[in-house]
Amino acid sequence: MADKIRLGIIGANILRGWAPRSHLPAVVASSEFELTAVCTTRQESAEECRQKFGARLAFDDYQKMLAHPDIDAVVVSLRVPSHYEPTVAALNAGKHVYTEWPLGRTTAEAKEMADLAQAMGVRNMVGLQARANPGILYTKDLVDSGYVGEVMSCNMSRIEGGVLERTSDRTWTKDMDMGANTLTISCGHSIDALRFVVGDFTHVSSVVSTQAKEWVESDTKLMVDVTSPDNILVSGRLANGGVCSVHVANNPWAGSGFHIEIYGREGTLLVSSERAPNTHTVRLQGVREGNTLADLEVPEKYTFVLEGMPQGEPYNVGQMYYQFGQGISSGESCQPDFNTAVELHRFIDNIREASELGREVAVNGGK
Repeated sequence: MADKIRLGIIGANILRGWAPRSHLPAVVASSEFELTAVCTTRQESAEECRQKFGARLAFDDYQKMLAHPDIDAVVVSLRVPSHYEPTVAALNAGKHVYTEWPLGRTTAEAKEMADLAQAMGVRNMVGLQARANPGILYTKDLVDSGYVGEVMSCNMSRIEGGVLERTSDRTWTKDMDMGANTLTISCGHSIDALRFVVGDFTHVSSVVSTQAKEWVESDTKLMVDVTSPDNILVSGRLANGGVCSVHVANNPWAGSGFHIEIYGREGTLLVSSERAPNTHTVRLQGVREGNTLADLEVPEKYTFVLEGMPQGEPYNVGQMYYQFGQGISSGESCQPDFNTAVELHRFIDNIREASELGREVAVNGGK
């Protein structure tokens, strides 16, 4: 393998999507990876990306990119329904793979990809970037080391605005079966951060609701019917005995951002952000055996990237690239991997099932 890991990105259109906002600037600033190739569905747009971000190669067919001998690892950053085929192709080509979250459109797709990755013996990572956020990493260690003592209760909320209107190139998410909606993405990322910090649920009750049943396409002025949920409420019990409540929503106007509140027998922790834990920094406050919260500074050891890594959306992706690179170089597993994704897919299935049945359900068949 070359001095740097040679990376190809599938879904590298510079005009839209997640890659130009996060992956492309992150890999350019990475010390572990070389941006070797970019791939879109048109050679013209691939060439535009190659020139803007300094890649060596540009492709309009991911199969041709996967066949190139200079590619060690691949990123799949596409719409959720398009994750499966290029991820499977990359795994079958023996490449290390980083695929964005949600891993698959369904849990079955995610499980098939996870099983294939294990069979091929390659490193694999899923884009649950909150697990690489320095503030979330520090919060997890504080809880694990007993800062709050026994976790008695916790609450997580992520409330955003802007549900009623979007451009026509984004209304494909109106269909719940596409796998990209408030339940899988906003709730998926946020509740994953919560579970990463305080541990798994054993039982959940939930309401999964579509409050805005129509959207306006801002460019065409058409009204489109919506089946994707925009409000998710979850209550349940944690494996450690604590109780927990969750509200994740995309409402018409200004939201309150992201919050995790953790209340223990010996202290309290509060994590907050105006945006999301997977895409932006968080503020951490805490107190032990007292009633006045104070800001807690995140130690430098939780920062893996170089100073040149752009802040905002590329930052946690850059943190993920460091972990991905370490896994590839060492041959050890890197987290979060495809098996982590399958666990989260199954938990989201439990949330949906509890809402449909109108009763509490055991998580992943647990007791």
